[in-house]
Amino acid sequence: MTTERIYAKLLPIIQNYLPEDVSPDEVDPDKDLTRELNINSAHLVDVVLDVEDAFDIEFANDDMESLRTVNDAIKIIQKKLNQDA
Repeated sequence: MTTERIYAKLLPIIQNYLPEDVSPDEVDPDKDLTRELNINSAHLVDVVLDVEDAFDIEFANDDMESLRTVNDAIKIIQKKLNQDA
């Protein structure tokens, strides 16, 4: 799956958990999920669960620790999808 297709599938998941003070238009691949997009830790877990369902993958603890930006999420998803291929 291409980076663009992953991003297109990931974007609405992330936008669903944005707080009211963050515009969905502010989401881009370099944004920090918690610091810049203000997604709290509980919602970050929800994002991961939704990503796991949407992409049929499973995040490990190491993946969670390296998940900071939207780009990090894309890289983790690509890695997981390539492992299953």
